Amino acid sequence: MLAKQLELINEQTSPLFRIMWTHDVTVPTKRQFDNNICAFHIGNGLILSVAHNLRMEAGLFKSIDDASFQANILPQVSLALRPLFNTNYVLDGATHKRHINQLITQANVQSIVNELKRINYDTRWVTLGQRNICKPHLIIQFKNNSFYSEPTLSVHFNASNYMAEPTLNSHTYLLEVELVDAFYKEDIALYRIVNTNQDVINRLPKIDIDFSLLEETQNRLFCLQSAPNSPLGKLINKAQVEGFLENFNIMPDRIGGNYTFEGIRYLIKGYFRFGSSGAPYVYFDTESETFKVNAVQSEACPLQLAINGKQDGNFQYVNAIASPLKGIQDRLEAHMNPIPAQ
Repeated sequence: MLAKQLELINEQTSPLFRIMWTHDVTVPTKRQFDNNICAFHIGNGLILSVAHNLRMEAGLFKSIDDASFQANILPQVSLALRPLFNTNYVLDGATHKRHINQLITQANVQSIVNELKRINYDTRWVTLGQRNICKPHLIIQFKNNSFYSEPTLSVHFNASNYMAEPTLNSHTYLLEVELVDAFYKEDIALYRIVNTNQDVINRLPKIDIDFSLLEETQNRLFCLQSAPNSPLGKLINKAQVEGFLENFNIMPDRIGGNYTFEGIRYLIKGYFRFGSSGAPYVYFDTESETFKVNAVQSEACPLQLAINGKQDGNFQYVNAIASPLKGIQDRLEAHMNPIPAQ
């Protein structure tokens, strides 16, 4: 099992990646990344992650087409704040886009966020993607400057989807993904790699799925996630199903309406890093001698402890809540094995 564990954290063989929303991806000098989330490849360019980040509000956007800025935003902004918006969203005459001022103060950021909220402008990440204000990308990084050590694949990348990062001693490749389906109740999202050469997609490591519901007596479950205090590293650590939940949790969505997390969840005991939402829980199948993904890291589970005789504010996160893939089996398999058109 050890060799298989090490494969899961090796950059050449790991199916674990990140998804980030990217403004101005084709313009390196203006490119900006936000909304970092763990994700993993299940084959054929299909990527799984969580869904709860999709309906969170970014607060503001980093760039926008001037036509949309003029038609959909400025007319709604109060007269007193229009100079602030014009000053801090600078027009690029060549691209006809407005880019946020790199020297913007935190006070002005907050003023813009407050005004966009007042006029009810939708800055949820799912909407920013739908409006092509920014797009989600799969982030793949290597220590050497060749995509999976194959120069024949590296030729499919250029300045718009590759960047050297000397400060991290790494090379970063960007693959555009689109949202295929969001299973909000289960807190799972399915993406597909798009606008990418098929040979590149075929080279990505993948992990197969185990749709079974695990018992709490099992001892071969692990969490595959980002390493602590590391922008590049990966970690695999032992996890234990401590129990089960029939989950019901109201999630806020000011614009689209609140929704619920519902259905069966695992209560997990074991280390998980904040920021590892979307990480796969992998189970070692002794019959095939391979790891298979069984669940997705969804929420932290706080327990309130008394410290110095006080409970207020003393939240210790010693458990996690994971969404078994069993809950979306039929819907996911329909995307994985679509019925051919007649």
